[in-house]
Amino acid sequence: MIKIFINPGHDMDLDPGACANGLREVDIALAIGKQVKQIMEGIGYPSEILQSDNLNGETPSKPNVCYTANNSGADIFISIHCNSAVSTSAKGTETLIYSAGGEAELLAKCIQSQIVNSLGTVDRGVKERPDLCVLRNTSMPAVLVETAFISNEEDAYKLQLRQYAFASAIARGITDYEKLL
Repeated sequence: MIKIFINPGHDMDLDPGACANGLREVDIALAIGKQVKQIMEGIGYPSEILQSDNLNGETPSKPNVCYTANNSGADIFISIHCNSAVSTSAKGTETLIYSAGGEAELLAKCIQSQIVNSLGTVDRGVKERPDLCVLRNTSMPAVLVETAFISNEEDAYKLQLRQYAFASAIARGITDYEKLL
């Protein structure tokens, strides 16, 4: 079985991420991340979770996410986020990877498909984002899941009330990915 490293986006103390519709990205990402961990461990997958935005260095109270993931023995890295836009009409799910091709793209497609099909979110696709630290500086296949738009009322409703459905979809995407390896 593969070992999973889960990184709920942002940090409770340093950066709450996007805030809209009475929600904070940091809270939503942590709730979904904890549920992904619980589901995966429940079916026998070893999982580790770390929410920290201290990407540029390590302090005693805030470990470096990439360093910790790279030294965890994890086989895959999943960062969980909520998207946001100035336009409140922007909505949907997208999964970000460092570059196309390889196992990260396969993992991203599996997770993207499960979320879109399960929650009926708009499919914004799998996109390359080599500028993102957690995708660039991790040594295993890594994806960043933008679950839905916190700035869109319809998506925000799903983020608030369907967190377990998001977590289950991410978990199914992980098991789909493992079957294809």
